[in-house]
Amino acid sequence: MIKKFIDRLLGKSPAKSKKLQFGKREEVGPAVHCIDPKLVDERALNVVRTLKNAGFEAYIVGGAVRDLMVGLAPKDFDVATNATPEQVKGLFRRAFIIGRRFRIVHVVYGRGREHEVIEVSTFRAYMDNAAAEQVAGNEKTSKSELAGMKHAVDSTGRVLRDNVWGPQEEDAVRRDFTINAMYYDPETQIVVDYHHGIKDSKDRVIRMIGDPATRYREDPVRIIRAVRFAAKLSGLGFKLEAKTAAPLIRSQELLAEVPQSRLFDEMLKLLQTGHSLASIEQLKALGLARGIYPLLDVVVQRADQPFVKAALRDTDRRVGEGKPVVASFLLACVLWSDVRDGWAKRINERQHAHPALQDAIDDVFNAHIGDVSGRGKLGGDMREMWMMQPRFEKRVGSAPFGLTEQPRFRAAFDFMRLRAETGEIEEVLADWWQEFSLADDNLRQDMVDQVREEQQQQRQRAPRVHKAPVSRDAAPAAPAAVPDGRDDRTRPQAAADAPDDEAANPLDADAPKKRRRRRRSTGPKSGGEQAPDAGV
Repeated sequence: MIKKFIDRLLGKSPAKSKKLQFGKREEVGPAVHCIDPKLVDERALNVVRTLKNAGFEAYIVGGAVRDLMVGLAPKDFDVATNATPEQVKGLFRRAFIIGRRFRIVHVVYGRGREHEVIEVSTFRAYMDNAAAEQVAGNEKTSKSELAGMKHAVDSTGRVLRDNVWGPQEEDAVRRDFTINAMYYDPETQIVVDYHHGIKDSKDRVIRMIGDPATRYREDPVRIIRAVRFAAKLSGLGFKLEAKTAAPLIRSQELLAEVPQSRLFDEMLKLLQTGHSLASIEQLKALGLARGIYPLLDVVVQRADQPFVKAALRDTDRRVGEGKPVVASFLLACVLWSDVRDGWAKRINERQHAHPALQDAIDDVFNAHIGDVSGRGKLGGDMREMWMMQPRFEKRVGSAPFGLTEQPRFRAAFDFMRLRAETGEIEEVLADWWQEFSLADDNLRQDMVDQVREEQQQQRQRAPRVHKAPVSRDAAPAAPAAVPDGRDDRTRPQAAADAPDDEAANPLDADAPKKRRRRRRSTGPKSGGEQAPDAGV
């Protein structure tokens, strides 16, 4: 009894109980696990073979094994081995050691958009956190203090470093869920299981290895992972075990110590792995609809709005079809109502349309995006999509030809198409651009000429009063007294892209028609992001 008390004070666990928690190794053949080897990626198989030929152990591990067991084709393959990161890197021509908290190796195949990454991790030892080096703050604030440490935790027990190598049985116990802790050898077709992951897969149970509250404290991001797996696998009948779900709400406050950049990445995984709508439903059902990450709060709050829901559904569809998706498109859809309303407000205050839109965008970035990816490529792409929306209203002169040459044309067009499908703008505008984007230059010129003739005829009628841009389900804004013959929802968009002389005199119908040289190229330059296909 005294020895147990002293061991507890020193953070030691009795050898017998420690051995039991590692689980019993079970080797299961294809007759039981029913994995189809044809679903294994050839590049993952090549990594396993290379490591084994060099004398190391190597297995496909994690979610890929889980997906293979339930008959799904995994989108990503991870490999676990007893080789150190340096040893792994030395076996492959294009391999890169990444990470500080968990050092892993990315083995890269192919180049450009078609490249594939196989993530290789080294078996990690089970470490008692009571015996780890303790630091104050988090990974960012204690960066210098963490240099050189292999196993460190902060004052709450969250693991900041976990780079102590060990045997496979210890690596298994430090993984999170039983269904993610199985190891598959694609050459022998044997699955190694320590924690009844095969049984839980057949019973459709998502169960935490060890004490759930302790495991969430070690890494609070496991809270978000639990939601993501529950959403992804709900269609197959999987449910969170009651003991695994119980501590989620009270553990949520631990996320405050996680770096914002990591939470941003985890939010994108919730929204961009093909189960965004299911993830939002899980967040609501588990009582986690607010408080994980501010921008995620906005997404959940607006998920039932027609435009946002259409964007979420479209993202899920594209992932399911194996098409690329980008975070900038979805976030631009989620925050568009703020941009649109801020833009309309400024126009009603007599501000010029183009700077009004720029200022509205700046306000949205400051309020919702901040410095986490918002001022880099993601923010730049969102800005371009928003700034191109008024340009779709201008369909005369050389403007339509120039717009289709823009790198983000396809993404901006898909954004505009969603606006049309949800009733914010007329579908005839989206149909016109759909036809224009696919036409040759002769037909394009005919289409532009036809629009010009229609506008000239409209200008001979009584002018309408322009209104600031609003959605159909929003309350109408106060009208701005700007006469125009076009649709009364479109004038600020056209003005935003118009040259100064045209903006100064938009009703000049007697200006001579300029002849333009026929362009030889056909079809739009592909932006390739949210919409490589013809429409949304």
